[in-house]
Amino acid sequence: MAHEAVAHILTEGAMEVHGRIAGSSNATLLVTCRLGRDELMAVYKPFKGERPLWDFPGGLFRREVAAYLLSESLGWGLVPETVERVEGPFGQGSVQRYVPEDGTSHYFTLRDEPKWHATLMRMCAFDVVANNADRKSGHVLLAEDRLWAIDNGLCFNEEDKLRTVIWDFGGEPLAPDDAAALERLQREGPSARLCQLLTPPEIEALLHRAAWLVHLRALPELVDDGGWPPYPWPLV
Repeated sequence: MAHEAVAHILTEGAMEVHGRIAGSSNATLLVTCRLGRDELMAVYKPFKGERPLWDFPGGLFRREVAAYLLSESLGWGLVPETVERVEGPFGQGSVQRYVPEDGTSHYFTLRDEPKWHATLMRMCAFDVVANNADRKSGHVLLAEDRLWAIDNGLCFNEEDKLRTVIWDFGGEPLAPDDAAALERLQREGPSARLCQLLTPPEIEALLHRAAWLVHLRALPELVDDGGWPPYPWPLV
């Protein structure tokens, strides 16, 4: 199904809530969206179910949408289709297409398989640019014979808050295609929609991080300076 059709169903479809997904700190609901004869399972994160954080403003669901838009603008396809929904059973929030992962794979089970290295390195670059503060191992899914990056709500802070488990490729050269995508982002700038979802300082910081990676031409290496912890908790 084309991205546009998926987005239409997620945005306009009647939503049936099946229940809460266990283990989430914020309300994360498994739903089905139905529009005419089409239906999709999805993950609905309502604004009302967000737990307030001292270092991120409310509205984390918008950052989920922004992560999808950034991934698509780079041509990387790392994040399942994600939309902002104005109305839902529990009000506004994000709705992301559910990907049927196998339930056993995550970053620590996938990193030693060479066939996934290129995608994991791209995911590392994505997290650097998005400033992902919570890339746990379980946020890397194997589904539909490819890897996906989910749970992207703690991204795009203007302050450096990178916390990730993907440090194994530090020092590896940035793939030429990935460098070209980041250079294009610098030239053309983020989309108007992405700029609506983030603040001007956050957009400026995003572009600065993209420029830094392009200049470095490599993935960053782990440096623990005793300040902000470089790993999320729990790791999985």
